Amino acid sequence: MAPVEDQAPGQVGTRTRFAYHEQDGVIWASYAGGDVVRGELVGSRDGDVLDFRYVQLRTDGETASGHCVSRIEELPDGRIRLRETWEWESRSGRGTSVVEQVTS
Repeated sequence: MAPVEDQAPGQVGTRTRFAYHEQDGVIWASYAGGDVVRGELVGSRDGDVLDFRYVQLRTDGETASGHCVSRIEELPDGRIRLRETWEWESRSGRGTSVVEQVTS
């Protein structure tokens, strides 16, 4: 999965890649790329809604954490899209983003 557009500098961007997993309604993912050296998220799925917390380490050495709620959509070509509403918990800021399944 990858964002469809860049966020503010130091955050997730189009060069960031996510590897999502799910088992029995529990979701988790690792992510990295762009300004993010390593990120992890963990949460739950209820129907087409994911609710999770995330932590990440940026290339400048700063860590950050937050909360995100994502709605799952299926694209016409069968790929998955997540429409996200997120908020930092370790600093101020909030926003929305779109992440889509990447095909090779």
